[in-house]
Amino acid sequence: MTTTLNQRTGANAAAPRTGESALAELQREHGRALFGFLLGLSYGDRQRAEDLVQETLVRAWRHPEALETDHESMRPWLFTVGRRLAIDARRARQARPIEVAADSVAQPPLADDHSETSSTTLDVRDAVRTLSREHREVLVQIYFRGLSVAEASEALGIPPGTVKSRTYYALRALRKLLPGYGAKAF
Repeated sequence: MTTTLNQRTGANAAAPRTGESALAELQREHGRALFGFLLGLSYGDRQRAEDLVQETLVRAWRHPEALETDHESMRPWLFTVGRRLAIDARRARQARPIEVAADSVAQPPLADDHSETSSTTLDVRDAVRTLSREHREVLVQIYFRGLSVAEASEALGIPPGTVKSRTYYALRALRKLLPGYGAKAF
């Protein structure tokens, strides 16, 4: 009983291991497919996929009983172990802070400069105030409240064609008032 427990826990240094030739055969037969599978699970990170393949084969080495089955292939077992290792590795990475490369530490990140956005917002707000009440109302319904043409038509009590026309002319007027902003401003 003690020997079995030691073999399962790895406490006994003389615990049975998979033979070197059997492990080499596993690598030859399934290594490339296992690497491709784990490469997909590691989002194309070759180093991580190689580490996962190596750890999967270490598990096969530590558990010779897995090789003593009636199954035709060990591939399903290897893929299952590899997938579980990939999941565990991903969870471990999510549980700790993001690692930063040494070269990115030398240059501190630039602070976000919101002055350009604020300036644009003020310019657009001033330009919208110069529009007629009817044009402003249509823009508020369509762009600020996110209503469709039909919904804006119902809210304003005007036909949908009028909503479209007023929207077109309001945007045209804004483009004339804000020539340097282009389409990104509105």
